[in-house]
Amino acid sequence: MRWFFRGPAGSGEVVPSPNIWYYQDVYDVENRAQDADGEIWRVLREECDWTGRDVLDLGCGDGYHLPVFAADARSVLGIEPHPPLARDAERRVRDLGNVRVRVGRAQRLPVDDASVDVVHARTAYFFGPGCEPGLREAERVLRPGGSIVIVDLDVTSEPYGGWMRADLPHYDPPAVERFFAAHGFNCRRVRTRWRFADFAAAESVLKIEFSAKVAQRAIADTRQLNPGPGEVTLPVGYRVHCRVKPTGLVLPGHSAASPDSAESSESSTSPRIE
Repeated sequence: MRWFFRGPAGSGEVVPSPNIWYYQDVYDVENRAQDADGEIWRVLREECDWTGRDVLDLGCGDGYHLPVFAADARSVLGIEPHPPLARDAERRVRDLGNVRVRVGRAQRLPVDDASVDVVHARTAYFFGPGCEPGLREAERVLRPGGSIVIVDLDVTSEPYGGWMRADLPHYDPPAVERFFAAHGFNCRRVRTRWRFADFAAAESVLKIEFSAKVAQRAIADTRQLNPGPGEVTLPVGYRVHCRVKPTGLVLPGHSAASPDSAESSESSTSPRIE
């Protein structure tokens, strides 16, 4: 998926994403393949229905998900740190009157206080310890009662999670889940299917998601799961983390009021593929 890295906590650094920044055409194939049955969208609706509300899509890339939100939202704002992707996102939504795109970073959102109802981030920036600056910003721009919802890959779910663990030996899924729980998030696991038109499309995506060695393993495993010609499907698990901003008085030190109150002493476990 789209590993949208951060530098040291508070640095404001944006580190290039090794897939969408360099293989945008293939990443579009991946976007179209993901969540073939709409399970993530179903869970998002249950957690924070955005109908008639103002949505911020953080790390929106080339804007693939913006039209889905725009169909029901009052307004949608896509924030993307990489200007070429932001320009492509603008082109994608140019005929949608309720959507805007701005260049910006999770650590310093170009958004007014208490101005949106939903902050959505999908496989972007919020990977666990180290993302506190972005959590503070999301809390700042949300209205009381608004939700921040983070969609990330479930690294414990096979077979995709096993390939990820092979490439990310220091990534600690339980530590990441403890981090989000300590910051007031619930967690829902979602099983999805990726669906490709043919094996060549699936192979192209696996090659941009993993190191060469792990990609070859993933390709071989996918061939075993899909031995015949034609359409290729792949089970992929996700985690959906959601937190609602309180509408009333919050006691000092409560995680929803102060995301840093449950600061983890663990070093950053952000996924990174070299």
